[in-house]
Amino acid sequence: MNGLGPVAWPPDPVRTERLVLRQSEARDRSALIELFASPEVGTYVGGARPRDELERTMPEVPGRRPGFFVVELDGALIGMVTLDRHDAERSGHVRPEADEAELGYMFLPRAWGRGYAAEACAAVLDWVAAALPGEPVVLTTQTANDRSMRLAAKLGFTEVRRYEDYGAEQWYGVRTSAAPAG
Repeated sequence: MNGLGPVAWPPDPVRTERLVLRQSEARDRSALIELFASPEVGTYVGGARPRDELERTMPEVPGRRPGFFVVELDGALIGMVTLDRHDAERSGHVRPEADEAELGYMFLPRAWGRGYAAEACAAVLDWVAAALPGEPVVLTTQTANDRSMRLAAKLGFTEVRRYEDYGAEQWYGVRTSAAPAG
């Protein structure tokens, strides 16, 4: 994440019962193109991106930045979890200075419905709690995204407010590091 001060990046891989969360590598490029080009994945995030555009513009090692975790199951990428700073210009904040850590995630449709997103996001939230004690984490999702709304509740996020953006109602919630992740 940008502006995390003393947090070293990349961290050692984060391991859960079934998953490995790690820094991206060149071998992840084709799966990330598949992820961003998926119409199902793009439903609540502005739509799928054109595959030919992704092939041209995606770096050889995509997502090589602080806060970007590849989620791997049995050696294959099934999704990603991100931590970024919630820009002060965007709607919703829990601190006057804004700049909260914002959790994001996207998983390939074949990985949906098996609890992988909950497992991976809980692991990242635990990592944040250890690396940045007391850091609030925020999450924004469309209220129409039932799966994301259920996951936010399961992870311990509480609603701060709802607002209209991108032509849809958005849900903005916060989770403090003291809350249990999973």
